[in-house]
Amino acid sequence: MKENNLGLKIGLEIHQQLDTGKLFCRCPPIIRVDKPDVIIKRKLHAVAGESGKIDVAAEHEAGKDRWFTYEGYSDTNCLLEYDECPPHEIEKKALKIAIQIALFLNMKIFPITQVMRKTVIDGSNTAGFQRTLLIAQNGFLEIETKKGKKKIGIQSLCLEEDAARIIEKNEKETIYRLDRLGIPLIEIATSPDISTPEEAKQVALKLGEILRACKVKRGIGTIRQDVNMSIDKTKWTRFEIKGVQEPSLIEQTIYHEISRQLALLKENQKLVPEVRKANPGGTTSFLRPLPGSSRMYPETDLPLIKISNELIKEAKKELPRLKEEISLELKEQGLNPELTKLILQENKLQEFKALIKLADKPNLAAKLLVLLPKEISSHEKIDIKKVNDKLSLDIIETIFQAIIKNKIPESSAKQIMMDIIKGQDISEILKTVSNQSSSLTDLEKSIQEIIKEKPNLSLNAYMGLVMQKFKGKIDAGKVLDILKKYIK
Repeated sequence: MKENNLGLKIGLEIHQQLDTGKLFCRCPPIIRVDKPDVIIKRKLHAVAGESGKIDVAAEHEAGKDRWFTYEGYSDTNCLLEYDECPPHEIEKKALKIAIQIALFLNMKIFPITQVMRKTVIDGSNTAGFQRTLLIAQNGFLEIETKKGKKKIGIQSLCLEEDAARIIEKNEKETIYRLDRLGIPLIEIATSPDISTPEEAKQVALKLGEILRACKVKRGIGTIRQDVNMSIDKTKWTRFEIKGVQEPSLIEQTIYHEISRQLALLKENQKLVPEVRKANPGGTTSFLRPLPGSSRMYPETDLPLIKISNELIKEAKKELPRLKEEISLELKEQGLNPELTKLILQENKLQEFKALIKLADKPNLAAKLLVLLPKEISSHEKIDIKKVNDKLSLDIIETIFQAIIKNKIPESSAKQIMMDIIKGQDISEILKTVSNQSSSLTDLEKSIQEIIKEKPNLSLNAYMGLVMQKFKGKIDAGKVLDILKKYIK
């Protein structure tokens, strides 16, 4: 399919949870699996926005006439989450992280912003609205294409409350849990500058790299991606596809949606803007009409929020580095690409820096920190987290120093780690390995003397001479390994 011939326009919306307390209350952002001790039931109604009109999407949801049940906990939820008290002051840590992300995206940060209420009556918020504030606009990022670098505009960056999560749903009722409600969420909206599905995937990956450099939550459900797209054959009718969870599915979903729209046009069906749900396999299904500006109105319980130059300078001073910059630095330190990738994947950069302060051995440090634990996890079928818990930085440092001081051979590190995981004491293991290593060193010296005295013999001849000298009381395999180092 030649998507370029369709005049394809694509924009992305990325929603990412921040790793801080909740945005407008001080409740802990803990996801609960135990039985709730607070149950609330209610219905929600659509209200007019700032324009005086009721939003079409809100009207559509209100027409379903559904009941909503909310599950909460007396020790981790508060009156705000039940919509029974005004919001608290905004979480300052979340605001600073939002500013840092805006700086990465070359955006213009507003000096003063206002918290707005966005009408949401699908039940995902007890209040019937979501609090959101516009932090920055008019930024850009760059991606690599076949034609070279391309700038993709970033329209806006908002900081908002995450929704409650669905536990169960049927025709007349939806059950939500309030543990996720109010967790700070960044919403990044790109301009419709993306012209191919492949570019859309690249932009998603680039945004993901920037977000992961900052203090964000990790794991399933902490990041959500929506795709906005239109083609000229539909007179630029915009469709928003909600919940394209994986970057790998972005291309597939866009191709499916193009095919769906072209098929409807062939049947002379009129296309209207709508929100669709992303399904597994790349297909989509109708959710609701596309919302407009009528659903927004000011939050009356909070003052205007000032973003001072001092706060921006503070955020800039604490700006984290991107993976690309760190990779270049590690390469300059002599670390090979495979180990660089593992260090960053396993989030072991600080531990790596601690080891190379002891000795300038970057590849050895990375091997002990990430490569050997990964191999042990795979071979022994032990969860990598359990392996890393057993192999603390203190233990890795001890092994690292023993190797660089020639007390033990590097080849013994993996077995030492495996013995530690099985519960053996590290000092006893190192003592045993060190003694074995000393005797092996003496053996190698004896073999070197034999080769010097009788040069140019075959491997088998030297093997016989060594075994004869030690009267067979040594490991033939170790003798063979040493001889191979000197005899071709």
